[in-house]
Amino acid sequence: MPPARFYQSASLRNFAGIPIDNPSYPQWIEFRLLAIRMAERSFIKRSRTCCMETLLPWLTLKSVRGVGNLLIRRLIRHFQTPERVLNASRDELLAVDGINSRSAAALMNHQTPDWVKRELDRLDKSPVRIVTMTDPEYPPLLLEISDPPPYLYVYGSLEQSDRSVAVVGSRNATDYGISATRSLCRDLAAYKLTVVSGLARGVDTAAHKGAIEGKGRTIAVMGSGFNNIYPPENRRLAKRIAEHGAVISEFCLSAGPEAHHFPIRNRIISGISLGTLVVEATRKSGSLITARLAAEQNREVFAVPGSVHSFKSTGTHTLIKQGAKLVEHAKDVIDEFGPFNLHVRTGGLSSENSDRRIPTLSDDEATVFKALSVYPVHIDELARKLSIPSGMLSSALLQLELKGLVRQAPGNLFSIEPESTA
Repeated sequence: MPPARFYQSASLRNFAGIPIDNPSYPQWIEFRLLAIRMAERSFIKRSRTCCMETLLPWLTLKSVRGVGNLLIRRLIRHFQTPERVLNASRDELLAVDGINSRSAAALMNHQTPDWVKRELDRLDKSPVRIVTMTDPEYPPLLLEISDPPPYLYVYGSLEQSDRSVAVVGSRNATDYGISATRSLCRDLAAYKLTVVSGLARGVDTAAHKGAIEGKGRTIAVMGSGFNNIYPPENRRLAKRIAEHGAVISEFCLSAGPEAHHFPIRNRIISGISLGTLVVEATRKSGSLITARLAAEQNREVFAVPGSVHSFKSTGTHTLIKQGAKLVEHAKDVIDEFGPFNLHVRTGGLSSENSDRRIPTLSDDEATVFKALSVYPVHIDELARKLSIPSGMLSSALLQLELKGLVRQAPGNLFSIEPESTA
C-alpha cells in the first residue's frame, strides 16, 4: 500500500473537496480518478476560453465594413496580429497599402458586433473549429492567392503535407461522367494526392467518394455554413469526408447556400490545389469559373474529353482547345507533378496500370460491344443500328454485362463500363 502521506496530499484533498484520513486502496483510486477528471475539465474549459479570446479579434476584423479579404491580408502582413490592427493609430493604418481615411476610421471606430459573440458561443459547442491564416494548419497554397480568407471553418483535419488536385464538373453528370470521376479519383488517391471538390451533386460527390474508396484524403469546400450543409443528402458524406480529410468553409455557421456563395468558394477549391481537373461541363458551367481561377492563380488546368454529341462536354472541349491538358488516366495528371509519381499507395491503380484480363468475346458479343460507347443508348436504337434479331442482341448484352464490360441503366439503356475502355 502506498504511504499515508501520499493520500493526505493537501492538493489532492482540497481539489477533491473531501478530507482523506487513512483511506483504503480502492478509495485512493476513486479520489485520484476524480481529481484527474476535474483537472481535465478545468484545462479544457481554460483552453476553450483562451481559444475563443484568440478568435474574437479575427471575427471582429472580418466584420469591419469596407475592409475585405485583400486588405485584411495586407493588414495582417504589416501588423502580424488582428489585435494590433484593431489597436493601431490612424497614421499606422494609413501606412498600409490600400488603406484610406475612410477604412482607417472604420477600423478605429469599429465595435465587436453581437453576432460575433453568438458565433463563438455556437462554435464552442460544435466539432467545427476555426483555423486562421497565421496558423500552421492553414493551407499554404491558399496564402498565395490575392484574397485568401482570413480564417476557415474546419471539420476534420488539414495537413501541411497535403498535395491537392481539385476535381469539379457538372451537378447533372452523365453515367460516364460519374464513373470517370470516381475511377480517376481512386487513382489520384493511390498516388497520395488529396482530392478537393465542392460537395455538390454529380461530379463533386463522385470525386469525394472515389478518393475515399482509394483510401486517400479528400477536402470538401462548401458554399454555405456548417449549420446548412448543402445538398442535404450529402450530410452523411460530409461526415465521412471529415474522417478522411476535412470539410471547410469561409462562411459563418448559419450561412445558407446562397447562389453568390458558390463562385466565391470556387477560388478556394482552386487556391488550395496544384491544379484543377474538369470532368464534365457545359460552356456556362460554374466549373469553368474554377478552371479560370486556377489559370489566374498560375495553377494547372486539366480536362476530361467527352462525346462530341454531348452538350455536357462542350465546356471541357473548350478548355482543351484553350490549352488545358487532356486527361484520360490519372497518370496524365501525375506527369505534371513529377515527384509525386514516386509515391504510389500499396494496391496500385484501378484502371490504367492494372493487369485486367480482357474476357474472350464471341463474334456477336464483339459486334455489339464495338457499337456501344460510354454514353447510354436504347436497346431498340442499337437493334436498328446493327440490324440483328432482338433475341440475339439481348443475349449478347447479357453476356457482356456478366463479363463486366457493359452496364444497363433503367429504361433499357446500355453503355460500356468506362474502365473496360482503359
